[in-house]
This record gives sequence, structure tokens and C-alpha cells, in this order.
Amino acid sequence: MSLPELFVIAIALSMDAFAVSICKGLSMRELKGSFVVGLYFGGFQALMPFIGYLLGYRFQETITSYDHWIAFILLGVIGFNMIKEALSPEVDSCSGSLRVKDMSILAVATSIDALAVGVTFAFLNVRILPAITLIGCTTFLLSVVGVKVGSVFGYKYKARAELAGGLILVLMGCKILIEHLFF
Repeated sequence: MSLPELFVIAIALSMDAFAVSICKGLSMRELKGSFVVGLYFGGFQALMPFIGYLLGYRFQETITSYDHWIAFILLGVIGFNMIKEALSPEVDSCSGSLRVKDMSILAVATSIDALAVGVTFAFLNVRILPAITLIGCTTFLLSVVGVKVGSVFGYKYKARAELAGGLILVLMGCKILIEHLFF
């Protein structure tokens, strides 16, 4: 997988964290906490694909003949769920709390999709350390920006970020499948 492709995946994976960061920004009076939010989300977004990679690597040899289908299905399901959430009329509420428990729950919730992507990385023989570094740093930066955007613009960009992230993941899944089936 090329660096531009990894960067696109990093941005897509960061969209959930970006959306929650916008929500956090709505609730936070001081933006000093934006770095705390970025560290939690960036750290978990880097950790989860690594765990997924380790899990996927164990089973890589057994399912090599249909790994592209697994990548396609996982990225498609994750992407469609993000799109569904973005188009949902429900309004999420979010507190400005930076307590360890609250932030850990949010960080895990926004990085579950990264775990599944890590499994696909194992099947695609992606160099995991550069990949998770890029994903973690991208998520950190977008989370810090998200808190600022939330404090200035509000909910306006939250749904759009989730929608864009979902579309990107679905398209990447389709690309992987097409490359394996036809090239």
C-alpha cells in the first residue's frame, strides 16, 4: 500500500475522532484540553490497528486466498456505518469532560474501526509501524483542529466529516477488491 493510500485511510479513520472532537469543542470553554483530546484519540487510533494487525497476522496464511474479500467487507461495513451515522437525524450530546474514564471510552469507541483496518493491513502486508504512526499523528492533528472547529462553528461540520470518512473507507475497500480480482 502506497503512502498516499495510507494517508487517505488515516484521514478516513480520523473522521470519527474529528467529529467527536468537534462535539468536545462545543462543550469546552478552554482549548487547552484540545491536546489531551488529540493524545487520547491519536494514541488509540495508533494502538488499535496495531492490535488488529497482530491478530490478522496470526491468521494471514490461512486466509490469503480470500483476504481481499475480508478487506472489502470490513472497510465496507465500517464505511457504511459511518455514512449511516452521518445521515442519522439524531443529535449526539457530548460533555467537555477530560476525565480518564470518559476519554478512554470515547477513544475506544472512535477507534474500533481502526482495529478492523489493522486486520486488513496484515492481509495486505502493510508495513505496520509507519502506518500506525501516520494514523496516530493524523488523528492527533485532526482531533486538535476538531476541538477548535467545534468551539467556533458547532455541529455544522460533524456530519460531513463522518460522511466523508465513510465514503473514503467504502471506496478503499472497493479499490482493494478490484485490484485483487482484475489486476
